[in-house]
Amino acid sequence: MGRSNAGLLLGLLLLRFNWCLALGGGGAAEGGGVLPVVVSTWPFREAVRAAWEVVAAGGIGGSAVDAVVAGCSACEVLRCDGTVGPGGSPDENGETTLDALIMNGATMEIGAVAAMRYVKDGIKAAKLVMEHTGHTLLVGEKATAFAISMGLAGPTNLSSTESIEKWSNWRQNHCQPNFWKNVVPAGNCGPYYPINVNPDHRTVGEIQGWLQSDNLLEPTDSHLKSVINCHNHDTISMAVIDKMGHVAVGTSTNGATFKIPGRVGDGPIPGSSAYGDDEVGACGATGDGDIMMRFLPCYQVVESMRRGMEPRDAAMDAISRISRKYPDFVGALFAVNNKGVHAGACHGWTFQYSVRNSSMEDVEVITVTP
Repeated sequence: MGRSNAGLLLGLLLLRFNWCLALGGGGAAEGGGVLPVVVSTWPFREAVRAAWEVVAAGGIGGSAVDAVVAGCSACEVLRCDGTVGPGGSPDENGETTLDALIMNGATMEIGAVAAMRYVKDGIKAAKLVMEHTGHTLLVGEKATAFAISMGLAGPTNLSSTESIEKWSNWRQNHCQPNFWKNVVPAGNCGPYYPINVNPDHRTVGEIQGWLQSDNLLEPTDSHLKSVINCHNHDTISMAVIDKMGHVAVGTSTNGATFKIPGRVGDGPIPGSSAYGDDEVGACGATGDGDIMMRFLPCYQVVESMRRGMEPRDAAMDAISRISRKYPDFVGALFAVNNKGVHAGACHGWTFQYSVRNSSMEDVEVITVTP
């Protein structure tokens, strides 16, 4: 097949699957060889600046791991888009919980926390897991107890006036939309039961007693509807390559708005929201984590680059694997190889990611359009 025909075929495929694609640095060739580099999902400029200050410091600069912590911490403090840090994305009981992950691409060590309550420093808690335990992931109130025992502030209420107001309005709208399916009652708040199960086997009082033992309120409703967009279901996913060529990645999020309590998204799942390896490069992802974690797209991206794919092709391939199975899913990712070449791909929405390297005066935002 000639080059012109191959190009036409690729163009048709991109239209057919509603892919979006952007290549950073003006092309694979022009984008390479510029280190250190910081890349982040979304136009979270202040987070990238905070990471850059660490990694671009004099001499050999700060480490990639420390830069990721600085960048994600900045986003947590700023409550980026209301989807990172405390004060956003209430679950169906009105509570905000945090998920976070950090990965050292030199050692392949990982630390993560999920559904963490009462501690606002998600990425710092994840780093403590990585540096002071032999585990990878701690969850729920036990993650809270660990984080506080290791010196982080808490317990503290992670809700805000805005998150409680959002939750109250949702309750007044009969808990719609939500993430339940194949349950009754439909169109109203719970408790819920599978369609074919007689609810009389347990009284509502008994169920509420179970819930109260975990300091919860009460569940929600049926008819799963899409509630995924960049303002209510998002993650900061950041990759840093430092002056020594070491790679680190990290994520922080307060998860999907009105999620079922106990839900863990892709944020703290290695290979889904982020993945990095000094030998290859890194990836960060955002979107419908419940779908994306089924495919481990960032692991796929890094392994594709290991086999010789350019970041552009690796990103597009990972997104296409998901869209073939879930044509209505919403998600995006960036890829950056260990030379600093970066690219992004998305499906179902317009995506932006932020970059800073030593050739730039400030953070640049790359738009990936449908």
